[in-house]
Amino acid sequence: MSWNDFNSADDQSGFDVIPKGTLAKVRMTIKPGGHDDASQGWTGGWATRSNTTSAVYLNCEFVVLEGKYARRKIWSLIGLYSAKGPDWANIGRAFIKGILNSSRGVSNKDNTPAAQNARRINGLGDLDGVEFAARIDIEKDQNGDDKNVIKLAITPDNKEYASIMGAVSGAASAPQPNSDQPASAGSRSNLPSWAQ
Repeated sequence: MSWNDFNSADDQSGFDVIPKGTLAKVRMTIKPGGHDDASQGWTGGWATRSNTTSAVYLNCEFVVLEGKYARRKIWSLIGLYSAKGPDWANIGRAFIKGILNSSRGVSNKDNTPAAQNARRINGLGDLDGVEFAARIDIEKDQNGDDKNVIKLAITPDNKEYASIMGAVSGAASAPQPNSDQPASAGSRSNLPSWAQ
């Protein structure tokens, strides 16, 4: 058999979409779009601005970390601004809040100062590389074909959360305190900055 003869090669096998409603732990990576608007807090070039609609969004890649679909990639946008009105941006803000609750192990119902701090970020770059529990859904792409999307983070309020996130606790996945800051005495010095 010659390498140049492909008659005996296997047939191509494409990926079927991941079933709608699948829950999985994912890592989010933001593709920088170079758009900044300091008045909105969008700095560092993480946001993308559409040339055709002027919509602003985060262009995100989600990698499934564990389970049957490990290493599969899913691409979704998180809306920051739309000229059509506030709905898309509000959905995006709600999704980011859910991501922070999921990654930092905070209940939706928790409004303690520590939980409120856990829902704050210094900038969009804080979201790059965040790991959280997600529900995978299916939408139609521009060609009418099915594609996977992620638009919902699973928080500790969901009974499946612990099994998805494994032994990862909120404190373990939250940002660590700035190492340039001197440690203070007492038990609070071991807590991340958002939890103090």
